[in-house]
Amino acid sequence: MNGITKASYFRLMAFPVEIQDCILQELEVHELPIVLRVNSHFHSISNRILYRIIPELPMRRCVACLKVLCANPTNAAFVRKLSVDWSSHRVVANLFRLLRDTLLRLPALRHLSIELSPQDNHYSLAWVLHGCRARLRTLGTSIRCDPQLAEVLETQPELVELCLRGFQTKQPFVLSDGAMPLLRMFRAVHAGPSVISSVVRGRPLEGISLSMFIEDAFLPLDALLLSSRPIKRLTIMSLDNTPPNVLLPEIADRLPDLEALHVVVLMAMFDRRTLQESGPTLARFSDLRYLTFMAAGSASIEDEGDIARTWGRACPTLRTIILPKGKVWFERDGKWSCCG
Repeated sequence: MNGITKASYFRLMAFPVEIQDCILQELEVHELPIVLRVNSHFHSISNRILYRIIPELPMRRCVACLKVLCANPTNAAFVRKLSVDWSSHRVVANLFRLLRDTLLRLPALRHLSIELSPQDNHYSLAWVLHGCRARLRTLGTSIRCDPQLAEVLETQPELVELCLRGFQTKQPFVLSDGAMPLLRMFRAVHAGPSVISSVVRGRPLEGISLSMFIEDAFLPLDALLLSSRPIKRLTIMSLDNTPPNVLLPEIADRLPDLEALHVVVLMAMFDRRTLQESGPTLARFSDLRYLTFMAAGSASIEDEGDIARTWGRACPTLRTIILPKGKVWFERDGKWSCCG
């Protein structure tokens, strides 16, 4: 060790442990193994950082990691965030049991994401989460929405953000009034009105993302009225051909206090005239600031400029508008222009 390296080392050692922890957090994951071998002091700090956030890993590494956490309570106690992506694999029961046993040993876990394959998602696998002692703040899973998953959600009073990517079943998905009292953000990918209603009812939600299917009509929007607070941010993935001059009024009638609205239409095309005719309906929003409307269409950049100006006049509170070309339109000095 040369003089400069020694001096740097001793200066670093002079910092409190908390400062050293902050410094080492700036390292990339692949750089931590080198620090682990410096000495016992740096091994302790680096080990804590290494296990604090466990990202999605290839299957072989993921299984090895879960085995280590099951066998080593010290390392397991460091884990705050765990992401498991098995969406490309059909998983045997032993691996599900390993995942369940691991979750039982993560007392400090706060953020959990579990993504399973489309085939496995057809089975009731919420038992993997049963008995989890951790008080989660965020949960995202593709496990199907059935009574067993509802039971798990009943045991998580500190959830702030929930993402249900699983299929809805014909079984009842019922939550008590006291479940998830702090929930603020909710995202539903495949869930229909019944699941959305159960999650939204009586909870202080402010941001919601949902999919709208043709067979559900506007029932998902009706479910949003059950929130105990006004919805401020809404994202809609529309899988039907409802035109914007029909969809936007339906949203405004139910959620006039929206601040941000993002709509993605996958199964319809809209021209300049259709989008411009949607402008007057935006006047029904009292505080809409950010609007995104993405759909297939033939409008040019110049057309989108006209649409942005029409929408801006109809809704003066708008700050940014994103249209199908992907450009961000904003008002400056009374004129709407785009960037990007």
